[in-house]
Amino acid sequence: MHDEPVPGFAEVHAAQQARYPMAEPGWQPVHTVYVPADRFSASTVAEWGGRALSLAEAHLEAFAPDMRDRVLGKLAREPVEDLRIDFEDGYGVRPPEEEDGHAERAARAVAALHAAGTLPRRWGLRVKSFADGDPARSVRTLGGFLAAVLERAGELPAGFTVTFPKVLMEEYLGQFAGVLERLEARLGLAGLRFEMQVEAPQTLSFLRAELPGTLGGRLAAAHFGVFDYTAAIGLPPHEQRLDHPACDHARHVMQTAFAGTGVELSDGSLAAGPASDRADDVHALWGRHARLVGHSLAHGFHQGWDMHPAQLVSRFATVYAFHLAHYDSYRERVRAWEERRAAGGGVMDEPATVRTLAAALRRADAALSLRAGRPGDP
Repeated sequence: MHDEPVPGFAEVHAAQQARYPMAEPGWQPVHTVYVPADRFSASTVAEWGGRALSLAEAHLEAFAPDMRDRVLGKLAREPVEDLRIDFEDGYGVRPPEEEDGHAERAARAVAALHAAGTLPRRWGLRVKSFADGDPARSVRTLGGFLAAVLERAGELPAGFTVTFPKVLMEEYLGQFAGVLERLEARLGLAGLRFEMQVEAPQTLSFLRAELPGTLGGRLAAAHFGVFDYTAAIGLPPHEQRLDHPACDHARHVMQTAFAGTGVELSDGSLAAGPASDRADDVHALWGRHARLVGHSLAHGFHQGWDMHPAQLVSRFATVYAFHLAHYDSYRERVRAWEERRAAGGGVMDEPATVRTLAAALRRADAALSLRAGRPGDP
């Protein structure tokens, strides 16, 4: 009996592999730090780290020694994993020459950080939204910034990405991908990618697995914007929070749309810092932030935004505690599964579960490491 080919199978299977590469995830930052462009300088990363370290040294006395040492070591060595210079909501609308000047100044700062070896593993800028009606401003800022970085640094340092906010129309994504393609040709670059922000219910309507393929592989990530989203659906101000059920729904739509595509996901932010440097105020902020970070992690979002140096402490402490809580049991289950399979005995965990356990261990190893590598490093 001869095997009969299934008509059309090869084409469909190739499309499946392209759409759902199912590749092992590489390193992903646990957070993105947003800094308004007019406040960004070559000292920003050190200032955030120093401020966070000072608060941690003063107020982490209740932590177990191992956890305290982990957090202090991280803050001293790599306080910011992902940095975004903000030309959108955190920056506002400025006269054209003022924004041009801030883009040039930001590029000088990036070049200085790169030369000093202190540029975060991932970095970039957030441009203004096309939905605001002035795409030329976004393109001008991005192009001027990139040209200035190339001039001053001699290259585009590794880890660059650009954040594209308030995507109310699907067509804006294709238009922005075209902008990046033209910038590559003009500046002699390659591989420019961007992350979209999901900040409106309209955006959920066009999230789907096919979307990255329509953008030439340029879509690197999708970030949730809690405040714009909750305002857009009419939640009252006191309910505009990351752990609201409406936000859970939006995040789950993002997960189901991009599962298996390789598009990274990030949660949003808490727009708050401690009311003062007193222990009770700092602990209150850490507790509030830690609960939200824990909520994101439990829902499968391993990255979020940090908007104040104090949040670095609660971010890293919560991430470490999350991964350490189950690390040994996950490792034992993977080991037991491999031994039972090799011996031909009964295997309790499903293969899909074991793959998830192994992926969780890889993510934990990356998050728990204090080594400041380069993008893609474990």
